[in-house]
Amino acid sequence: MSARRAGASLSPLLRTPRKSCCPSVCPFSTTRRTLQTAAAQPKPSTASTPISKGPSGPTSRPPSAPVRPHTVPSPVAAPPTARNTAASTPSENLRSLTDGLSDEPTVVDENSKQVDWARSFHGLSASPFSPEAQEALLQPIPVDDIEVKPDGIIYLPEIKYRRILNRAFGPGGWGLAPRGETIVTGRSVTREYGLVAGGRLVSIARGEQQYFDPEGIPTATEGCKSNALMRCCKDLGVASELWDPRFIKSFMKEHSKEIWVEHVVNKKRKKIVLRKDDEVRYPFKEVKSSASGAF
Repeated sequence: MSARRAGASLSPLLRTPRKSCCPSVCPFSTTRRTLQTAAAQPKPSTASTPISKGPSGPTSRPPSAPVRPHTVPSPVAAPPTARNTAASTPSENLRSLTDGLSDEPTVVDENSKQVDWARSFHGLSASPFSPEAQEALLQPIPVDDIEVKPDGIIYLPEIKYRRILNRAFGPGGWGLAPRGETIVTGRSVTREYGLVAGGRLVSIARGEQQYFDPEGIPTATEGCKSNALMRCCKDLGVASELWDPRFIKSFMKEHSKEIWVEHVVNKKRKKIVLRKDDEVRYPFKEVKSSASGAF
């Protein structure tokens, strides 16, 4: 009864229903419409106008300049040299010496007055040498000039052949002319040469030299030339006794000896032949017998 009386005593304004409020006056309706309108509007893009938060709230600022990517400067290329050019060239494009040297002799014009020593046989057996040249060529070889290989083969050093030719024809009076290109096989080099003396061809021979690595082919070509010179001199009678079997047996009996030697590193032993006035050289040393292992 007291509650009803209390409600009855309330002011008529407080008991007025909420729906009877005027929309233009009610603060709740105005706030709801404001929030709905703000939610319906599109949000501005933050990519073009970045927002920075200051002490008093978010503030807008003009778009900043685009950030440039950091680039590292490339190193300056070194000037080309023979070494870095060879390193940058693919190995398959390099020419191998085992394919041959492509050094064919130059062909001389047939109408030219110069003799084409690559094909010509000009002056061959036209006349004998002078008596002075014959004496120098046929002179017996001094025993001290003959060398012995470890396998028992005697030979005359290549420089001795050149000295004999210089005595016979004089320096510049003779020369070797190639008569074909250099042929390179799997293990050897060969080429044909002609010995020219006094302006005429006097001998033809083919030289050969073995090699064990492609890097040694240039050196083998020089050995091939020296071998051809020695064979050409054999036709002129130079050191002809070195091919005489009886001279070889007599020389080996009087001036050579067979001994056992031991390798100072691997201690293996083998028998070699050398001159009696020669000594064993490093890496070998002379031993009494083949008691230990042999090659």
